[in-house]
Amino acid sequence: MAKKFGAGVVTGVLATVGALAAGLATYKKKVVEPEQKEADRIEQNRIKANRKSYSAHQG
Repeated sequence: MAKKFGAGVVTGVLATVGALAAGLATYKKKVVEPEQKEADRIEQNRIKANRKSYSAHQG
């Protein structure tokens, strides 16, 4: 019986670790990456706007 209990504990721990890893990967894909892409897009727009503003005011 102890052998089955130990195998069950190991299986449970591995399943929990796997579920946590999958959850973290999903969170990164759904939340972190889109935020980073949006920040990059805003930064690029700011650079373009500065360039355009500078160009428009050249005598």
